[in-house]
This record gives sequence, C-alpha cells and structure tokens, in this order.
Amino acid sequence: MARILRFDHIGITVRDLDLVTDFFVGLGLEVQGRMPIEGAFLDTVIGIPDSRTEIVMLAAPGGGTTVELSRFVRPDPEPGSPSAMANELGLRSVAFEVDDLDAVLASLARDGYGLVGGLGQFEDIWRMAYVRGPEGLIVALAERVG
Repeated sequence: MARILRFDHIGITVRDLDLVTDFFVGLGLEVQGRMPIEGAFLDTVIGIPDSRTEIVMLAAPGGGTTVELSRFVRPDPEPGSPSAMANELGLRSVAFEVDDLDAVLASLARDGYGLVGGLGQFEDIWRMAYVRGPEGLIVALAERVG
C-alpha cells in the first residue's frame, strides 16, 4: 500500500508577501528561496487557469517541514476571514516550539501582534499561546517546560 514518506511543507496564501515573510523571519524562520510561478504546471495543480503566484519558502534553522507563503498576482486573491477563531472549519494555526515563550510574545507585542486568548499551561509539559499575526494568521507558540 502506498504511504506518506514525510511531511514536506504547509502552504499559506497571503496578500502582502513581504509583511508576512518579515513576520515569520522575526520568529526565527529562514528564507530558503523566493520565486514567481506560472504556466501549465501551476494552472493544472491548483485548477485556476492563467494563474501567477510568487512564493517564499521558509524553514526553521534546524530544517524539517517548511512553510510556503504564496501571493497571487493572477487572479486577484479572495478575502478570507481575518478574525477566524479556532472553531471555524479549515486550517486555523501553524505551530512552532520556541525556547522562551515570554520573550517571543513580548517581541511580537512590540510589533503590534497580540494574543488570541491567553497564555495557558498543559500540565507540567507545555506553556502555549495563540498569536494573531498579519492578515489574521494564527500562530501557536509553545515552550516545553517539563
């Protein structure tokens, strides 16, 4: 039986590619590359004729699963729900483990990004918070405490 070999990347469509890229770079991700994509391959895979997008690939310093940010040049992007909460259907968050949750949250707050709810702790294992980033993206940040 065919099976998944590994988790490759997660894709996020955004309106302002530079703003969202800067946000993730500020969290510690590194830009692996940036390029435009158009033509038969893209049109076939996403099912949108005559499309054009620009992507940025980001990775954590240690490697692993990457984040693909995509900005559509053609057709115009369709608005999402910038105030979506965790119970709305669809992809709701991207999660990262951090080494100092308080410092990351303070840095994000200085940049104008706030908590969705509050700072929680799961038993003696994780401290975690959801942050509302640019364009309504929810980023889950977790620090291992035990």
